[in-house]
Amino acid sequence: MPRQVDHRQRRAQIAEAVCSLVAARGLEAVSLRDVAAEAGISMGRVQHYFRTKDEMLLFALEYVGERDVAGTRRDLAAVPGAPPRTVIRTVLAGLLDTDPRKVEAQRVGVAFLARALVEPALAAPLLQGYEGLQVLLEQAVRQAIAEGTVCATTDPRSAASEVFALADGLRVQTLLGHMAGERALEILDARLDRLFGG
Repeated sequence: MPRQVDHRQRRAQIAEAVCSLVAARGLEAVSLRDVAAEAGISMGRVQHYFRTKDEMLLFALEYVGERDVAGTRRDLAAVPGAPPRTVIRTVLAGLLDTDPRKVEAQRVGVAFLARALVEPALAAPLLQGYEGLQVLLEQAVRQAIAEGTVCATTDPRSAASEVFALADGLRVQTLLGHMAGERALEILDARLDRLFGG
């Protein structure tokens, strides 16, 4: 009896190979042939799942987004019932994590971001991810206002946008080596101190 192929697992294997290559060499260096070699499968097998490079890249981007959301959920689950500040810091510190696997994921995300500026199909899942994080941060700020740990006159959307933009900018600077991850976290913590009246 022929062995059953788990198609979801095979597509994930291909997406992981894309991510590995993008992190090492950038998006422009990725080809169907390189991905097949990285995944340890035939090029025909890659083409069975993805007819074009763009189709494969879009799937890989969506895969990374889902993986990142799952990671954020795990991080938050590790601190059940956490106060709003802890929620915000946990989410944003994830963008600045210096763990090699997280750094690879951040490099992939930034590479896709650059390409999405000229390819609307890639921009859509990135914007969806950004909006999801924005909503989560806004909810935490609203909760903090209700609890009295953030000033009642604070606009939740603006405050969430500001800390998100700060962490996103710090992420790029740490990836480029302009700033150490520890320093980036210090800057983020100082901003959260001001938001939470510390």
